This record gives sequence, C-alpha cells and structure tokens, in this order.
Amino acid sequence: MVRVAIDVLLKDEILDPQGQAIERALPQLGFEGVRDVRVGKHVELDLPDGDDLDERVHAMADQLLANPVIETFTYRVLGEGEGREGHDAR
Repeated sequence: MVRVAIDVLLKDEILDPQGQAIERALPQLGFEGVRDVRVGKHVELDLPDGDDLDERVHAMADQLLANPVIETFTYRVLGEGEGREGHDAR
C-alpha cells in the first residue's frame, strides 16, 4: 500500500470568497503581510501500489474529488509516517 495526499484548489481565475475572508481577518489578528489566500481540500488515502498509480489518482480526482471546470489538483506520495500526525485545534 502507498499513502497518497491529494490537494484540490480553485483555479486562479475563480473567485475564492473563503480565502478572501481569511485574508481580511488575519491582519485583524496581528498577522500582517498575508496575501493571496486560497482555501481548498486535502485528501489522504491508501492505495494498492502499482505502475498505474498516476492514472488511478488522476481518475479519482477527475471523477470525484475535483471539479475540472473550476478546480485543479496536485498529489504526492507520502513517506513512511508522513501525514498521519495531527495537531489539536484549539
């Protein structure tokens, strides 16, 4: 098995109201200089390893995880233990 992380974002030309709201709020919290905030989805999953991994990930993203009209995606294969640690939301 291989662990894959898929990140989905709106295309640059698509308005991101969630990102804009965060960008406006951060200076009010003391975080100055933040620009061009984009909000997306992060999906991690285990897949059987194989030569067609790239093809399978692209098919999943195109058919379910991303809307190719307004979103783009990238993916990467995670190393041992990478991506499984969490941080408490406080």
